[in-house]
Amino acid sequence: MKQTKTMTNTTETEERAHLENVRIKLRAAMVQIDSRLRDQAAKIQEQKNYLWEHRTDMDHVEKISTRQSVEQTVLAGENVLARKKSLRKLLMSPYFGRFDFIRNGQEQPVAVYVGIHTFFDEEQKKYLIYDWRAPIATMFYDYETGKARYESPSGEISGRIELKRQFRIRDGRMEFMLESALNILDDVLQEELSRASDDRMKNIVATIQRDQNAIIRNEDAQALIIQGVAGSGKTSIALHRIAFLLYRFKDTLTSKDILIISPNKVFADYISNVLPELGEENIAETEMEVLADELLDHKFRFQTFFEQAALLLKKNDENLQRRIQEKSSLDFLKKLDEYAAHLAKTSFRPEDVRINGYAISAGFIEECFKKYRAMPVAKQLREVAAEIEHKIGISQNYDLTGGERAELKASLKKMHKGSTIRATYKNFFAWLGKPELFKPAKNSILEYADVFPLIYLKMRLEGVNGVRREIKHLVIDEMQDYTPVQYAVIAKLFPCRKTILGDANQSVNPFSVSTSEEIQKVFRQANCVKLCKSYRSTCEITQFAQRISPNPDLVAIERHGDEPRVLGFQSRMEETEGIQRLIDEFFDHDSHTLGIICKTQDQADQLHQAIHAGEHKVRLLTSRSSAFSKGIVLCTVYLAKGLEFDQVIVPFATADNYATDMDRNLLYVACTRAMHSLTLTYVSTVTRFI
Repeated sequence: MKQTKTMTNTTETEERAHLENVRIKLRAAMVQIDSRLRDQAAKIQEQKNYLWEHRTDMDHVEKISTRQSVEQTVLAGENVLARKKSLRKLLMSPYFGRFDFIRNGQEQPVAVYVGIHTFFDEEQKKYLIYDWRAPIATMFYDYETGKARYESPSGEISGRIELKRQFRIRDGRMEFMLESALNILDDVLQEELSRASDDRMKNIVATIQRDQNAIIRNEDAQALIIQGVAGSGKTSIALHRIAFLLYRFKDTLTSKDILIISPNKVFADYISNVLPELGEENIAETEMEVLADELLDHKFRFQTFFEQAALLLKKNDENLQRRIQEKSSLDFLKKLDEYAAHLAKTSFRPEDVRINGYAISAGFIEECFKKYRAMPVAKQLREVAAEIEHKIGISQNYDLTGGERAELKASLKKMHKGSTIRATYKNFFAWLGKPELFKPAKNSILEYADVFPLIYLKMRLEGVNGVRREIKHLVIDEMQDYTPVQYAVIAKLFPCRKTILGDANQSVNPFSVSTSEEIQKVFRQANCVKLCKSYRSTCEITQFAQRISPNPDLVAIERHGDEPRVLGFQSRMEETEGIQRLIDEFFDHDSHTLGIICKTQDQADQLHQAIHAGEHKVRLLTSRSSAFSKGIVLCTVYLAKGLEFDQVIVPFATADNYATDMDRNLLYVACTRAMHSLTLTYVSTVTRFI
């Protein structure tokens, strides 16, 4: 590897000696932890024995006190055990960077070593390693040598960086050391990017760039929208942001307070390693369809997003495309709001009510109803009943009985001329003058495009059930695949901070794509940032993908490899044999993952049947799959979203198979999954997009 500055053997010897000294300290700390764990285990056993031996003569208060003492000791032991786990990880790779910082007013620089976790040496009373999320560590990412500053808890600290180094330490052994004035060494980044992929997303703490660091450490945004080009690392950055927030707000935020909405379970499994690598517990994940089913009380059957996309690919149904487009617009959300307001005005017809001989006029009831018009109807009726009860109590000095209270509520409910939510939603399209936009799928199953509009209308009319107030931070990935109505539902359901990320150029359904600008119109307080540099693919693969779907914002990092191959065959059988040869070739390279990415599930199933009997195992992913793995994976574009592979094969790249704008998007997403090698195969005529 090219080094930006030649270093003397003395310097390298000193750094290796320092590494060994740190590892000695880490081992000593682990020995102390083992001793503490043994002491705590003995204490727990002693307390349990005492509890058992004195179970008959202890009073209730003493029993509770002893049990609480046991629980506290167990909790303390768990914390110590977690610390031992982080120390064991540090022992293998204590740190990845160093910079020497001279604070203004001081003469001697302080060497700051940056790693995954903090390590404080009790004997020397100083930090030997700083957590990458610590305030001082941000200078490693943000500054070259020269003037630098950072925000500490006590205020701004200014000074100079005199030296910067990066290391790779594996299994306790220093593999290389580089010294440079650059903020993050290009050589290190290039070397990391050229490595083979893994079966899980990797952490990027050693190569975080300055613009990425600013996003990760953003503490203030109520909603942060990250628009990132293919391969820009937006998902990884979002997860590192979560790790930072957990560190920064450790007293008020835990992993249990965070939820991620992911496109599918395969993707959720693929990213599941990042937070544990960074020393944090994994966060819960869910999918839009799961939320929808809960919000509809499991009473409706509906298409999934995957099924909708499959139907769009199966037939070029212009009416279906129009229905999806209409329901994916901001204007459609506005119309739903107008319809809900219309129902509030016209569906309630007040009448006089008599309770215990006292008359309440229709006019008074109407005034009360209008007073609470901003509320859902169900809550409006409850508030009107409360107003009437209060009026009777004040003017007649009379408290309603339970039966009278129930009778009043029943009378008010009769004044509201409502119907089932499904019928109300269907009537919305008649009110809109476009009844043709509502077309239930086969067997009365709701089209996916109708699911969240129906939920939103239900929320407006009946109130929001199940508001997730326990969630303090929501992460939404693949933001481009969710509509303004879906975001409006999310806003009502999750009144918390949010990190929203995706790329409008990577939508697998161009009829329902949302841009960052449109999402900002739903979340008015949102900040939007852009990531334009692509790190995943070689320049050759990136340029090839740019010809399919040009993105003027994309800037490819300078990393070169082989030109993508486009292989033509005379028959489907020959194409299958060619793919089999490519699979055999995969094992001749230093690669870990090969993605064979088809347009549809039917195509993936058929290809799997044709090649699965070969020498090498090919794993087929379906909508029911829940895990990602190394080796050869065969899947659709939809399931490949967010994933990356060392090598990618895109079969059936014919003019007929990839012909529409939707096909173009799918082809672009498929090709941008490749890190080092890309091959497309076809029979007869190749698609016009390449």
